[in-house]
Amino acid sequence: MDWADQKHVWSLYIPGTQQREQGECAHSPEAIHAWISQLTARFAGRPIAVCLEQSRGALLFSLSKYDHLVLYPIHPATASDFRKAVYPSGSKDDPLDADVLLEFLLKHRDRLRPWRADTAQTRELQFLVEDRRQLVDEKTRCLNRLTQRLKLYFPQALSWFTSVDSLLLWKFLQQWPDLEALRKVRRSKLQAFLERDRRCSAPDIEELWPAIQQAVPATHDAAVIGSSVLWVTTLVQHLQTLREAIRHYEKRIQELTETHPDFPIVSSFPGVGPALAPRLITALGTERDRFQSANQLQSYSGIAPVKAASGKRCWIHMRWACPKFVRQTFQEWAQHSLARSAWARAYYQRQRARGKQHHAIIRSLAFKWIRILYRCWQNPTPYQEALYSATLARRAPTPTPTVECLWTTTAGFSKIAAIKT
Repeated sequence: MDWADQKHVWSLYIPGTQQREQGECAHSPEAIHAWISQLTARFAGRPIAVCLEQSRGALLFSLSKYDHLVLYPIHPATASDFRKAVYPSGSKDDPLDADVLLEFLLKHRDRLRPWRADTAQTRELQFLVEDRRQLVDEKTRCLNRLTQRLKLYFPQALSWFTSVDSLLLWKFLQQWPDLEALRKVRRSKLQAFLERDRRCSAPDIEELWPAIQQAVPATHDAAVIGSSVLWVTTLVQHLQTLREAIRHYEKRIQELTETHPDFPIVSSFPGVGPALAPRLITALGTERDRFQSANQLQSYSGIAPVKAASGKRCWIHMRWACPKFVRQTFQEWAQHSLARSAWARAYYQRQRARGKQHHAIIRSLAFKWIRILYRCWQNPTPYQEALYSATLARRAPTPTPTVECLWTTTAGFSKIAAIKT
C-alpha cells in the first residue's frame, strides 16, 4: 500500500497466479474496514502480508487491529532507493510506488521484519516521552523568545531574577510588563507579591526597590514598547500553560514507569533517573527477540559507527539514518553515568588523555553501556556495578615486565645485563 493523506493506492498479488490487481482505498476508518472485510471474505480469513512505508502512522494503526494482516513496515529511504534501482528514469506515481513495495515484499521479504506491537503500557509510554520532549523544546523556544524581547525594551527584569525560567518572573511580567508600569507600584504591594510564593527564589526587596528607582528605560519608542508588552504577556501565558502540561505528562510517565516490568532493570544502572528510565524502557521495548544481539541494538540506536570502504579509501563516521530521539537517549545516559560509575569515569579520562573529543568518547561509552544493558535486559537481571568492575579487573591484561639491556665490553667479550623493571 502506498499511503497518502486522502487515499491509499494498493497493489495485490495472489500466490499461484500471474496477474496483479490494483485499486484505491479512501483514508477513513469506514472505507478501510469495508475494504479489509472484502479481502477477509475473499480469502476466507487467511493471512495477508501487507507492505507499507510506515512504522508509525495513521494507516499502520488502522490496519494493526486486524489479526490476519501481517504488516511489513519499510523505511521510506529503502523504498526510494529500490524504486531508483528498478526505474532508473526517475518516474514516480502512486500506483508505481505500490508496485515497488509489492516487488520488494515478494523478492526481499527476508530483509523485512514483521511488525509486532509492544504492550499497550510500553507504547503509551513511548508516545508520552516523545510528546513531553516536544513540549520541553517548545518551552525552550519560548524562553529564548522571551529573553530576546526583554533585552529589547526591559533588560533589567533579566538581571533582577536568577533565571528566565522562573514562574515568579512570569507572574511579575504579567503584573508589570514594562518599567513604566513597575515604577507606579507601591513598595508594600511589590513586597507582598514577592513573598506570596515561598517556593520561588525571590529577589530581596531591599536591593530590588532601589534598583527599580534608579533604572533607566532601554528605549522610549512607543511602538517597540507597545508591541513588546503584548508579545511578552502572550509568551508568559503560553509558558505557564506549557509548564502545567509538562507537569501532567511527568506525573503520568512516572505512574507508567514505576509499574513497568522492566523498570527494576533499567533503574539499576548508574545515571538513570526519572527522565531517562522511561526513555530507555521505550527504546528497548518489550519484545525480547526484537534484537538478536547487542550489535543490532547499537546499530538501530545510531550509536554504532558506519564503515564505508572502497579500494584504498576507508571512512568511519557517525550513523545518520537512525531514530534521533533514541540516539540522544543513550548519549545523555552515557553523559550522566560519568558522575555515578567509577569505570565509566576512568574510561572517559583515559580517552581524553589520548586526545579524543568529548562527544566521540560519549558515543563510545554509550556503545559499551548498550552491550551491558542488552545482557541485563535479556537475562533479565539488574545491573551491579561491583560485579561488573570485578569482571573488568579479571579481564584486564597482565602487564608484561619490561627489560632494559645494558651492553658492556670487557677484555674482548660482551656481556648483557638484564634488569627487570
